Amino acid sequence: MELKLLTPLKTGDVKLANRVVMAPLTRCRTAEPDNVPTELNAEYYAQRASAGLIISEATQISRSGQGYAGSAGLYTDAQEAGWKKVVDAVHAKGGKMSAQLWHVGRMSHAYFQEKGGAPVAPSAIAAEGSKCNIVLDNGTHAFVPCDKPRALSIEEIGKIVGQYRDSAARAVRAGFDFVEEHAANGYLLQQFQATNTNRRTDKYGGPLVNRARLTLEVLDAMLEVVDKEKLGVRLSPYFNINGIADAEPEQMALYLADEFSKRGIAYLSIAEPSWVGGISLTETFKKKIREAFSGVLIYAGEYTPEKAEEAVNSGLADAIGFGRLYIANPDLVERIRQGGPYNVPDRSTFYTAGSKGYTDYPALSKT
Repeated sequence: MELKLLTPLKTGDVKLANRVVMAPLTRCRTAEPDNVPTELNAEYYAQRASAGLIISEATQISRSGQGYAGSAGLYTDAQEAGWKKVVDAVHAKGGKMSAQLWHVGRMSHAYFQEKGGAPVAPSAIAAEGSKCNIVLDNGTHAFVPCDKPRALSIEEIGKIVGQYRDSAARAVRAGFDFVEEHAANGYLLQQFQATNTNRRTDKYGGPLVNRARLTLEVLDAMLEVVDKEKLGVRLSPYFNINGIADAEPEQMALYLADEFSKRGIAYLSIAEPSWVGGISLTETFKKKIREAFSGVLIYAGEYTPEKAEEAVNSGLADAIGFGRLYIANPDLVERIRQGGPYNVPDRSTFYTAGSKGYTDYPALSKT
């Protein structure tokens, strides 16, 4: 009997071939210093086009929103053209792709900021123990402590909302099937959501509704240029790294899920904290999310194909995202169909340059 994980799924007005999702994976391999996607990136994504949906690596909406050298951008014409080549390559193999847009906020460094200034955040609170990736004077990449941020002004927040809108419009022009708002994993939008990183006293701080405001303003701006049935959001309730220690993670997630549902967006992707050593989300919590959000629900985090099949059969998830398994197994869908075997990812090549550990993992027919 065919696995439910391998059956089609209608997401918004797009039919996905299966419920296997390639989760967003930062790989730091675009052309520097302009962070333009290349033919190598197109080859990498096209190799994985049998996924029901590929969610792109997190893609910054501005230079100041970057925290990792080599991560992709989508705010210049050259970047847009580079992404069009990627999307065209995925479409040529029959795949579907979503552009995940982010701003890292305080998870950055003076290296990425205009005139070497401080990164920006809701409040001037450093991300203790967190690191970003810069290019040293000798041309090599290195992980270094993030710089202490400064608090954004109201005017600057408005500009960032506009940058999300502009990048979303570029994603549509590049041909992406969906656009995703990255409001998770300890980056700017979750920094506004979380109680310990947002100490503002204006309309963006204090009560939960105020802390959620920027996430919803960004979504509404994206809805001006993206059809609601082609829009998704990523959240990470109970996330516990990058300095996040939110006192109201469940309340925030449920409030936002309800607001997303009111807007009729296509999908909600939830990054489970277990993949970074956090708690496992409970069935009770997932049932509440299911009740709050009427669209397609995608979960990702430490899933095996067996656990993924259980999750979609339970009805609490519609699709499952795979990250590290997708790094090493470009033909993951076929490997799931055959019950393996699975290549093991080489962690030492996750954030390096070139094809090694990127496009050289063999497909099943070549093992």
